[in-house]
Amino acid sequence: VVVMCMHSVLLGGEEQRVLLEKAEDMGMTDGTYVFIPYDALTFPLPYQRMPYPVLANSTKLRLAYDAVLTITIDSPDVSFHEALHQAQEAYEIPAHIDPMQVVHPLFATIYNSIYFLANAVEATRRTGRWVMGTSVAEHARGFQLEGFCQPFSVNDDGDVSVPYVVLDTDGKGDRLWPVYGLEPGTRGLGYRGHSVHWPHGSSPGTDSGCWFESGSICNGGVDATFVLLIFVLVSALIAAGAALACFIRRRIQQAQLMKGPNKIILTMEDLTFINTQSNKRVRVWGDSVMRGDLCRRHSHLGTHGGDTKSIRSVTAAPDTTNVAIAEGDWVWLKKFPGDQHSEVKPATKLAFCKLRDLRHENVNLFLGFFHDCGIFAIVSEHCSRGSLEDLLRNEDMKLDWMFKSSLLIDLIKGMRYLHHRDVVHGRLKSRNCVVDGRFVLKVTDHGYNELLEAQRVHTPTPKAQASPVPPEHPRDCPSRASGTTSGTLLETPGSPPNTSETPPCPSPEIIEKVTRPPPLCRPAVSADQAPLECIHLMKQCWSEQPERRPTIDQIFDQFKSINKGRKTNIIDSMLRMLEQYSSNLEDLIRERTEELEIEKQKTDKLLTQMLPPSVAEALKMGTPVEPEYFEEVTLYFSDIVGFTTISAMSEPIEVVDLLNDLYTLFDAIIGSHDVYKVETIGDAYMVASGLPKRNGNRHAGEIANMSLDILSSVGTFKMRHMPEVPVRIRIGLHSGPCVAGVVGLTMPRYCLFGDTVNTASRMESTGL
Repeated sequence: VVVMCMHSVLLGGEEQRVLLEKAEDMGMTDGTYVFIPYDALTFPLPYQRMPYPVLANSTKLRLAYDAVLTITIDSPDVSFHEALHQAQEAYEIPAHIDPMQVVHPLFATIYNSIYFLANAVEATRRTGRWVMGTSVAEHARGFQLEGFCQPFSVNDDGDVSVPYVVLDTDGKGDRLWPVYGLEPGTRGLGYRGHSVHWPHGSSPGTDSGCWFESGSICNGGVDATFVLLIFVLVSALIAAGAALACFIRRRIQQAQLMKGPNKIILTMEDLTFINTQSNKRVRVWGDSVMRGDLCRRHSHLGTHGGDTKSIRSVTAAPDTTNVAIAEGDWVWLKKFPGDQHSEVKPATKLAFCKLRDLRHENVNLFLGFFHDCGIFAIVSEHCSRGSLEDLLRNEDMKLDWMFKSSLLIDLIKGMRYLHHRDVVHGRLKSRNCVVDGRFVLKVTDHGYNELLEAQRVHTPTPKAQASPVPPEHPRDCPSRASGTTSGTLLETPGSPPNTSETPPCPSPEIIEKVTRPPPLCRPAVSADQAPLECIHLMKQCWSEQPERRPTIDQIFDQFKSINKGRKTNIIDSMLRMLEQYSSNLEDLIRERTEELEIEKQKTDKLLTQMLPPSVAEALKMGTPVEPEYFEEVTLYFSDIVGFTTISAMSEPIEVVDLLNDLYTLFDAIIGSHDVYKVETIGDAYMVASGLPKRNGNRHAGEIANMSLDILSSVGTFKMRHMPEVPVRIRIGLHSGPCVAGVVGLTMPRYCLFGDTVNTASRMESTGL
């Protein structure tokens, strides 16, 4: 079956014509394939007493269309065009529209959709409810409508039932004939009096026994029970394959954990133990000390304590040190209690694989398990600065607030990462926070309790000692430990030595006070050791009510606000200062460059006001300015009548104000004309048109219009110091050739030379 998703050829679809004719050329329309137009499913295609000229005019298309079965909405009583003609006679649509040429049958579907929606809205309105989407949808069911050219109904579930009909040609005519009908609400086909005309009398061979049987729809030629059986069999094979793949994958992963680059079980052959006290190392798998010998020495040490000192001075063993070298990197061993660890249990491996996948700059990396010589230990990265407790107790190391805040933000980031990975620490204290050589704090011993439980290691009851735990913990109440422990660790760097980790009273007494308040027993921090905001955050973490303690995310956000969003890593802070200095230097250079550019623009603007732009550019480039001959220019000269008398009756400053006011007025006027102001000397004002930029024959008109504008403005001009005295000017004009050039090096001037200049000047001086 070939479904043609394109415009029907019966209604002018050129693409479908090309497709069917090509299929006819390729022999695909011989009955092997059935072609079904998709667009006819959405509207009632006319077929009653309806010839299609496109089939009559093309023999190839008519033969190809014999392989097409058209499924469309049925209009049993009246065709689409007849219904459209009746609506036209009833003046429901304009009379000039040709139903056969203009209106597409899709109009009926659109009409029925709007009609259906209108009935649903009316039903909603009659119930008195608001007309909304939900209320309309509730009432769009349970009614029958007479559509544009066919009836349709809506059941109580809101499903629309529309009659469909299957159309076919007779192979030689230009009409479509109904062969089967699909009645609404049924799954059966009704015979319509015409049989399907297959091309060349041969129907498709697939499922031939059920094609177009009266009263049934063909649903395939394979039995449903057989299909179900095949499905169950394939599903079982897939499940078995998946189980086998999981088993093989797990075995491969177990093998990879024991050997290869991803192994987690380390032995004496993988580590070089270091005696940090004597700075002597031994490669336990080397030539001088063999693995078996070292293990025997370890066993000998357990029974003969007197020889311990002599052996330690020679070599290091797993029981004498916690520091080793693995693949060139220093590592630290966290030993499990007890000495009977025959094997690593599968649950321990799974739990450790989860912990080993944790990657964060503030979480100490777990590398593997050491399991040899009766010792079972976690192998993790070694941090050369030791624990946070060691760093704070070192009186030679003076830490300012920048160092402390750097360590604190590292601690908060590490704990925040663990919380987001659903890893419970359970043992957080300053001893379990280590600092590397770059002063980056890393949280360690996370998941240690989970590993002990998975390995089923019995942990002896510890002696009473001060540890950062929530107050409800010793009271056997449900706790929210992360905030309280983080608050205690916030207090630890914020206090001087011997104020937090070494309390002034014995540990049992502190535990007794915490267990049975009042009064509340909390650590004390002096106000000069940390910002007040940080001290307030500590006290929030120590709140007696667990629900009032901030979460680790809230602690992170508040501490960031305390530091105003600055990075507190020491190395990063130094780099940030260098970057900030570089950025400030770049901004300063950019600012100075912009200021220089603005000043240059001001200078260029001032220079172009004094000289023509072309002359100014030449002078800036340092090139000589050659005199230029202009064939046709018009010059303007003017001065103030009686200026000598006015000057004698005025103060010098008043004369300057007079000339400035008058020439400012003139400058504003010449801006609207194609002229160039040459210079002003005393009360003389000189303007030229046609230079330095030639303007053809317009120079005389531009000067004349400018002169008239100046005369008009002078008539209303008043002197500030003698407003009752009128100001009159004398103007002289002349047109002709002249030469223009720059004269002088100091204060260069753009000057004009020639008889035209002299004549224009005489015209002004001898004028009335």
